[in-house]
Amino acid sequence: MSKSKLAEPAFLQYSELASESSGGRILFATDDWFAPAEWMLKDSEPVFIADKFTTFGKWMDGWETRRKRIAGHDWCILKLAAPTIIKGVMVDTAHFTGNYAPRFSLQGAKLSQFEEEKIPERGQEMIGTGCREKDFQLLADLESDHWTEVIGMTPLNPGYEETRKHYFSVEDRNDVFTHLRINIYPDGGIARLRVFGEVQPNLDILSASSFPVDLLGMLNGSQCLGFSNAHYGHPRNVTKPKRGINMGDGWETARRLDRPPILKTDRHGILQVPGCEWAIFKLCTKGIIEQILVDTNHFKGNFPDNIRIDGTLLGPKQTLQSAVWKTVLDYSKLGAHKEHLFGKEILTFTGPCSHIKITISPDGGISRVRVFGKVF
Repeated sequence: MSKSKLAEPAFLQYSELASESSGGRILFATDDWFAPAEWMLKDSEPVFIADKFTTFGKWMDGWETRRKRIAGHDWCILKLAAPTIIKGVMVDTAHFTGNYAPRFSLQGAKLSQFEEEKIPERGQEMIGTGCREKDFQLLADLESDHWTEVIGMTPLNPGYEETRKHYFSVEDRNDVFTHLRINIYPDGGIARLRVFGEVQPNLDILSASSFPVDLLGMLNGSQCLGFSNAHYGHPRNVTKPKRGINMGDGWETARRLDRPPILKTDRHGILQVPGCEWAIFKLCTKGIIEQILVDTNHFKGNFPDNIRIDGTLLGPKQTLQSAVWKTVLDYSKLGAHKEHLFGKEILTFTGPCSHIKITISPDGGISRVRVFGKVF
């Protein structure tokens, strides 16, 4: 394991499985006095409001426990959005300066539905509460203090801008985890937690589905492998479940500087520009494409003019550098803040594909892309 604050590590290119929009959920916390553990999973950047207080004390944008006056330390249980091999973790202590958690550690387990049901149901309004003794007793059978260590006890820094973000690379592990235990020692606050890794889908279930599968769905195991530009939002966001919550929850590029000063279109209304932006994805498994949905939800003055999607099938020893791409969806106009459905009748190649390349011209943002099809 290694930690770096000097540069963003490579593991940030993997899918993120802890945040609210990805489907991560807090199932248990020993204490939620100042701020509930759920706020640690918010998609938004942490904020500080100097004069905002609650009945229980200073309002903080993250998870903050009270100053501990009994034996032990605080911890919570997080259910990841999907079974995952963890590649890295980001802990952000933003704005927690005199009240940050001095140390933390991470443990993991792969729980069955039966085991998860042993966790007591969590309330809707947890702020100002702490765990009851009977809840500890219900959790005893899970022996979460003996779960596999992912990151050992490690110091954290206060949440000033230059020290707030902590990156932990989890190397050479193939454990599949569904649940994590986040320990803070002994108490304090964390603003945000992000967990990056490779989703491990159940291919038997996907193959047996009588309905088209979203081959690009993050929770089914797709992965973003590369992109040209992600100035405002990472392209992995387009694979998330549910519709986007705002423009930040999508893929948005900077405005290209090579656009002509006066724009022109061809006879089909497609802008004639020299440049484009692209992102490459590995599908959850090889599949035959039946339908594509492109959603520009929230992108009203900054949607791309058009989109093109290409596909390829890579063998076990092939690389993207040797890929032969075929056009799945030729240049197609997009509109603002809407879903665009492209049926099989207009797709020029349907596979089988193992990877796709999404190209938007000249630039802009899209919220979600669904590639529906059958497992090949």
